[in-house]
Amino acid sequence: MEERIVTSVNLGEDDDIEYSLRPQRLKEYIGQNKVKEKLNIFVKAAKNRKEALDHVLFYGPPGLGKTTLANIIAREMGGNLKITSGPAIERAGDLAAILTSLSEFDVLFIDEIHRLNRSVEEILYPAMEDYALDIIIGKGAAAKSIRLDLPKFTLIGATTRVGLLTSPLRDRFGVMCPMEFYEDEELKEIIIRSSSILKIDIEEAAALEVARRSRGTPRIANRLLKRVRDYSEVMGNGTIDMQSSEKALELLEVDKEGFDRIDNKILEAIVDNFNGGPVGLETLAYFIGEELDTLDDVYEPYLLQKGFIIRTPRGRVATDRTYKHLNRSRNLRNKDYKQCSVFKEAENK
Repeated sequence: MEERIVTSVNLGEDDDIEYSLRPQRLKEYIGQNKVKEKLNIFVKAAKNRKEALDHVLFYGPPGLGKTTLANIIAREMGGNLKITSGPAIERAGDLAAILTSLSEFDVLFIDEIHRLNRSVEEILYPAMEDYALDIIIGKGAAAKSIRLDLPKFTLIGATTRVGLLTSPLRDRFGVMCPMEFYEDEELKEIIIRSSSILKIDIEEAAALEVARRSRGTPRIANRLLKRVRDYSEVMGNGTIDMQSSEKALELLEVDKEGFDRIDNKILEAIVDNFNGGPVGLETLAYFIGEELDTLDDVYEPYLLQKGFIIRTPRGRVATDRTYKHLNRSRNLRNKDYKQCSVFKEAENK
């Protein structure tokens, strides 16, 4: 898969800029109002009782601020943050070493927690419930089980696929926080805040234009801001105005819907080569030259969310929004599209 500027996955280059732009307190955090309201109450209650915050699970697409919120929670609780990921913890001993190094009110953040090894996951159960670690010493008949007490800590799990979490692990999280895509106005606020920190001059209209093409994701918004800044410094007067932002985004091949070349290639394939669909995902992946899993996990979700394609029992079908976006005309309504509930709702309106 080629590197995309509109991918919500961390590209490595995002680390430096994200670290400097992260808010330090809940009151500074923009967006995710429902999540903020819950966390604000639960954090204050835990601090009043001088207890550790209940374990928290963030779930949703990447790039929406799960790591940032984990940093904020650790700071609000007065503890340190330890960051790791599910694939990085290969053995039970690795997790035991991390847990025994924690102090009171520390926060352990496990990204991609759905990818934890099952044997490692079982170590977490008593640690989360009883703040205890069960260790087996010896082998065979001489084996002994020793229970070590752990400090009161908070485990924060993050996952993009909450359905892959096992029920025993999911049930041990006291606070469940779904992360939603951001509105354009929220992203505009984030872009203006980021530009002030980075000492970038940007007009409000230009900030909104960048926000509209950021696919509801702060990580993409900050990445686009950085690229648009480069363009305005070289080709303009250093200030990001509407004209320079539009030209920079056009150069980056990010259209007004936030689609890049591959997104449009998928839509064009469905409309031009398969008469609007239905077309199977495997056929579509082969046609555009991408892996099936990549198409299913990376490209398709945003197109579905924006209502440009729909799923039917026979395959993917382009909607009227796709035809309008590509400036194509639909002469006959596709049977699969007409039978879809999305189409019926549109007709009723």
